[in-house]
Amino acid sequence: MASPNATGSAPWGRPALALDVDRIVNTIEILHRRIGERFPGSGLESVCGRLLHIGQRTRERLAWVATPILYLRAATWLAATLVVVAVAAAFATLRPSGGALSALDAVQLMESGLQDAVFIGVGLFFLVSLENRVKRRRALGFIRELRALAHIVDMHQLTKDPRRVLQDGDTASSPKRTLRPDQLARYLDYCTEMLSLTSKVAALYAERFDDSVVLQAVDEVEALTTGLSRKIWQKIMLLDQAGTPR
Repeated sequence: MASPNATGSAPWGRPALALDVDRIVNTIEILHRRIGERFPGSGLESVCGRLLHIGQRTRERLAWVATPILYLRAATWLAATLVVVAVAAAFATLRPSGGALSALDAVQLMESGLQDAVFIGVGLFFLVSLENRVKRRRALGFIRELRALAHIVDMHQLTKDPRRVLQDGDTASSPKRTLRPDQLARYLDYCTEMLSLTSKVAALYAERFDDSVVLQAVDEVEALTTGLSRKIWQKIMLLDQAGTPR
């Protein structure tokens, strides 16, 4: 799913080895077909369809993150220009008409200039960082959607206990058993694949948007999907130990 270019180099601002959104989406699409062919009409097929929809929309979402927000940049430059003009006008009004400045006037002028410089710096920092904060908020919303999807996948495998399939111990309130051991093994395999692909889609945002908060959110999704996959693999190992074919 990583696709370096032919020379091993990359366009400006992009790593030489990068995740390919099209290949990730294609892998999700194939997984969706596989689940549909083996478990048609199942809830897992529906969840994978949702992941496919998110993956397909990720193309335009990444493009939006990478595209400058022109009206914000124009507003920033306009505000910076107005601030500079205002400061210059303020200094002009502070200059006495008689000629040289006295020591007291010079100190007052310097103090006023330092205060203005601090306020200008704070204001310009806010304006310059505004575009990044807008994009960060949108990206975090997309990543939260992926985190929620990972929890939904976990809910679907929660009652798929291999011990209930391999030995009889159901009660009146136990979930209905509808899968044979070999089908259960395949079902759990599909869950781990979906979790892995969910993590890969999240990683695209960290790769295309250099922001520490977004990177932390992506790391949390990767930790979540890894932990959930580890639990599922423990179930798969129980089936393998019982000699379940796959």
